[in-house]
Amino acid sequence: MKKGLILTAILAGMVTINNYAQDLNTSLLLTKSEQYDRAGEMLQQLIQKEPSNSKYYFYLGENAILEYYSDTISNSFTLAMNKAKDIFQKGVNANANDPLNYTGLAKIAFLTGDNKTADEMRTKARSFLLPYKKIKKIVPPAKEYAFALAKIAESYIDYSEREVDTSLALPLIRHAIKIDPKNPEIFLITGDIYILANDGSNAIRNYNLAQFADPTSPTAAMKIGSIYVRGKSLEAARPYFEEAIGLDANYAPAYRELGQLYWMAQRLEQSKANYKKYLELSAGNIPAQTRYVTSLFYAGDYPEVIKNVEEILAIDKSRSFLNRLAGYSYYEMKNPDYSKALSYMEELFKTVSEERILWKDHHYLARILMKKNQNYPKLVDELANLEQQLDREKSRYASASAANKPKIKPAVDDLTVKVTNLKADVARAEKELDMGFAEYAKVLEMKPQDKSVLSEMAGNYYANRRYDKAARTWVKLINPANEKPEEYMQIGRAYYNGEKYKTADSVFNVILKKWTDHIPAFVWIARTYSKMDPDSKLGLAKPKFEKVLNVSKSDSLKNDGEMVEACGYLGYYHMMADNYSQSKDYYNRMINLSPDNKDARIRGYNGLGSLELRMASNEKTNEGRLPILARAADAYNKILAIDPNNASAKSQINYIHEFEASVRKGINPNEIKGVVKDAATGAVIPYASIRVKDTAAENLSNTRGEYKFEIPQGSEILIISAKGYTTKEVPITKSRVYNVSLEK
Repeated sequence: MKKGLILTAILAGMVTINNYAQDLNTSLLLTKSEQYDRAGEMLQQLIQKEPSNSKYYFYLGENAILEYYSDTISNSFTLAMNKAKDIFQKGVNANANDPLNYTGLAKIAFLTGDNKTADEMRTKARSFLLPYKKIKKIVPPAKEYAFALAKIAESYIDYSEREVDTSLALPLIRHAIKIDPKNPEIFLITGDIYILANDGSNAIRNYNLAQFADPTSPTAAMKIGSIYVRGKSLEAARPYFEEAIGLDANYAPAYRELGQLYWMAQRLEQSKANYKKYLELSAGNIPAQTRYVTSLFYAGDYPEVIKNVEEILAIDKSRSFLNRLAGYSYYEMKNPDYSKALSYMEELFKTVSEERILWKDHHYLARILMKKNQNYPKLVDELANLEQQLDREKSRYASASAANKPKIKPAVDDLTVKVTNLKADVARAEKELDMGFAEYAKVLEMKPQDKSVLSEMAGNYYANRRYDKAARTWVKLINPANEKPEEYMQIGRAYYNGEKYKTADSVFNVILKKWTDHIPAFVWIARTYSKMDPDSKLGLAKPKFEKVLNVSKSDSLKNDGEMVEACGYLGYYHMMADNYSQSKDYYNRMINLSPDNKDARIRGYNGLGSLELRMASNEKTNEGRLPILARAADAYNKILAIDPNNASAKSQINYIHEFEASVRKGINPNEIKGVVKDAATGAVIPYASIRVKDTAAENLSNTRGEYKFEIPQGSEILIISAKGYTTKEVPITKSRVYNVSLEK
């Protein structure tokens, strides 16, 4: 109720002068109804239309002060006072002979502790109130003269300390009433002064005089009701609020006061109804009940929670705890908005003291940050892809002729911009994810035994590729009295994806010691060894996948996926070792494992096709290549019989046709050749290295700088280097001749 008194004390001076435009009256009514933004906008419009009217500046400055005192927690006192001071000064500039803006400057100086300036501004204002003998001849006119005196008196009110120097204020008020005994605004100011002087009787008497002077205004009735509420006489207060509403059914502050009264009396339904009415009338400005908005949240009516909170906080930001429910609701709603949820939670943490922060606040903030950045892995993959594209374009640009460089430059520049922007997005996401995990840690500090939070945290570590932390967090969830193999499996998979293969292998072997027939552990051990030997040159994974086949064959239907994977690896391993017969056996086994498993059959035929193409490449004679290529084409055609739209099979068949045509012409389609020279002198460079990027395929130029060798199918970039020269990358195209000049 203290805030209500402060607000209404300032409102007392807002007067409607009959000869002002209707727009001014409307703006003053908006201010009285606590719709400060709309009032300010209207006053600004009036100033634009009539910039020399100093009265508009005065009311706009008053509106700014009022706006601050409606939200002393969220608003900045310094900024609000500076804003109002600037407005009053503009009013002085508009009309230096109007005393009102000087009273505004006096009020600002007094509220900011500059009593010297306050006195100077009061004196300046008084200087325009000329001495008089007859009120009829007073300058300025009596109403304006009296109102200015009342405003000077009001400037002695210290709203922060809730006190007033009555010895200075009341003489001015009495003088004002003598000049204009019918101005309700003067009586309202007088009542406010007596309230601060703890003289309730005189306050009520003056509020009644204000009511008598303006029977249609609800302000005086509401002020009298507020006096009784301060005295805990709730039943005595209620009729006055109802009277205010009876005088003006759209007077929002009365519903607010009545809502608070019913809340104090624990008549919650009536409190809720009045607050709701206040919300409707004040277009979002309401010190709403926590119980009301919270009940909406627990009822799952998230849009209504957000609507109420947004309307409330639009004006009453002092109730900053409501940011909590808005943040929660934006997260929980059917179509969540994680950015808005984060904004509300940040506002909550910024405005609410630490001791009032709940563990749920940290939990929701963590969840919001995780969801807001759920595309982080996709961003990382996209960045890696763009960086590869950029590297290729840079290589093309470096090796291009002077005539072709301008054609390639735009693509390099475009990719550079995209990479730069995406790096910034990734960095921002990583920063927010760090914040999110820090919030999880705070939850666990407050609720160290909460297994569900630990599990959620681990899952998010894993989803965001922080595999080591995911594994370490999952370890904490294992209950020695009730261990489950899947708990260990997810730990092992996390270490595997984090490329800690030895640790992953250890975890999977722990599983086999506890559950000896757990087939997924055998599979992941095999995968782990495959990762430790990516080129399959050492054959580390070979016995592991053979073990998978052995333990899976007892139920080949149930374990067909595991067997297909094992056959796929073993077929590839033997193919790369040029053990064609064994490779073919494994691919045929894949095809025959399950006639209904189309994917397995396609993978098997694809393996056979790759095997035949490798055999064709290794065949020394063109005559011997043709029947091998025919078998390769047959394998890919069988894939099309299963899946007519299989793009890979179609592409391979086209390649085989080109291969066949080249063979019939006596050409090896994968053979390239060229000469390496010194860019400056044109001299040949012997023993230069010509290597296919990311492969072991390499050749050296001879003493004439010439080279010729077969490259793997699908090769993309040649790397040419020589001692004493700058290494150069050359994109591989359909051309089979690559002459290269190296610079020193």
